[in-house]
Amino acid sequence: MHAAGNDHASLAEPPVSLVAGPPIAEEAGQGAQTIAGYLREVTEKYGPREAVVLRNRSHRFSWTYDDLFEHAMEVARALTAAGIGKGSRVGILMTNRPEFLSSLFGTALAGGVPVALSTFSTPTEMDQLLKASEISLLLFEQHVLKKDFFVMIDGLEPAIGHGRPGHLVSERYPYLRHLVSLPGILGDADPLTSHEDGAVERWDTFLARAKHVSEAAILARADGVHPAETGGIFFSSGTTSLPKGIVHAQRAFAIQWWRWPRIFAMTEPVRSWTGNGFFWSGNISMVVGTALSTGGAVILQRYFDAEEALFLIEQEKVTFTSGRPHQWARFQAASNWASADLSSLKYVTRGEQIWEHPTVDTDWDVPMSFGTTETMTICTSRVAGVADEEYAGSMGEVLPGNTIKIVDPLTGAIMPLGEKGEMCIKGPTLMTGYLGKAPEKCFDAQGFYCSGDGGRIDAQGRFYWDGRLTDMIKTGGANVAPIEVDEVVGRYPGVKRVQTVGIPDDMLGEMVVTAIVPIDGTELDEKAVIGFCREQIASFKVPRRVLFFTDEEMAVTGSEKVKPAVVKELVSKRLES
Repeated sequence: MHAAGNDHASLAEPPVSLVAGPPIAEEAGQGAQTIAGYLREVTEKYGPREAVVLRNRSHRFSWTYDDLFEHAMEVARALTAAGIGKGSRVGILMTNRPEFLSSLFGTALAGGVPVALSTFSTPTEMDQLLKASEISLLLFEQHVLKKDFFVMIDGLEPAIGHGRPGHLVSERYPYLRHLVSLPGILGDADPLTSHEDGAVERWDTFLARAKHVSEAAILARADGVHPAETGGIFFSSGTTSLPKGIVHAQRAFAIQWWRWPRIFAMTEPVRSWTGNGFFWSGNISMVVGTALSTGGAVILQRYFDAEEALFLIEQEKVTFTSGRPHQWARFQAASNWASADLSSLKYVTRGEQIWEHPTVDTDWDVPMSFGTTETMTICTSRVAGVADEEYAGSMGEVLPGNTIKIVDPLTGAIMPLGEKGEMCIKGPTLMTGYLGKAPEKCFDAQGFYCSGDGGRIDAQGRFYWDGRLTDMIKTGGANVAPIEVDEVVGRYPGVKRVQTVGIPDDMLGEMVVTAIVPIDGTELDEKAVIGFCREQIASFKVPRRVLFFTDEEMAVTGSEKVKPAVVKELVSKRLES
């Protein structure tokens, strides 16, 4: 660890809050630094081992590493035949199913850029994602729970029903030329059929295109991709109502995939489960890395269901789970909680509700770490197995290749060592930028991303996190921008003023609560407002509670915006009463 501010320190020039991790070249366990290179390397190491499992009550689907590579190669050849070239963007709109992984790796093998799209999206949000992503081809799962994404997308752009694959002409989505629809999964309640009409092609028809493209041609494409080139795009809600497209380099994926087993002190093949979507970078990073980098397997669950998750953990001998506190609470409420055998679990966080299950027996504890979607998950971390006392309550040390600084959030000046301010970072896993944003809108003059998180650095180079400096709500592991919720609620008839805040919650971290001042003489119903929100925004953004106040209670500032601290106090008192 190198505390840059200590060089040539003197009484006149005290050390500053600037610290760099060791060079990335010195990090143990790193391998190929591209997405395709990573897949090829783990396939060479573990070829016949089981790599991917999807299971429901009636069927079990399993791929080896060799199978995963072959399926990814098939997707790559089909994409190439469909005209996808280097740098072309390919949308992936799927639940956690094997084809998500073959599409991710297949797009990379073809030289394209995978763009992960959320299956939680409403029509309004999907419209925004398709416009911002500028994808050329969309691989999508048609039926997800009650949603039919063909109906949704065709409703947004009727030209889809009149075009043909590869030749769509759309003014709304000018780069989109081709859509491919996946069927449901055998044994699920979803329909097994998928739509083929206009510019939409069925999955099997699409894959048939691969027959005329050689594997050698694909490998040549993959070899022409470099670690610093774009590897993928994720979307995350920012401080505005529109989703932000976060662009990551190839090496950001690879570095984090190789890194996770080292950070977690995993020394044997890991069987990793998550019930959260791969369209969130933390899940694709952590779950794939812990599993495939160790020769283990990714245990897929298409969408979270507590009873099914317990069944999967028991039957598939899962050793690592990636979940959220509110999901563990649902585990305990599930009908099979008491009867489930979870003795295979090894990498479970001490003190969490799942750790309390009587069959779980492990002394492992997750090392504290800090990261964001912009850094492709962690950028500082403790190391598993090192005593907590060694880290003195910190989020650990700066990971290899990264440099962090603590600045005055108003002036940008670096703070003296040990003083609090805004955490800024640069390094090999940092995003290359936001879609449609100039570099100066993403980074400061020195190339640092200023995170909006507060913290400090001590003399040992350890980072201490003090929470968000902004009003962003962190709920269930996802970020919610209050302004986005406010804009939706503000359209509800009878709403005069609205402000959404995050209230501390034991399960969710923060609970989304919306405070409303109704128009004089108007009576509003909490359930009706929540139902209106469910139609407009993703489920995790929907307020858990809607409370009503008077003008006098919600005094406004000169900007006609209620001070968040005032609203939080009002809301907290109301919820306690």
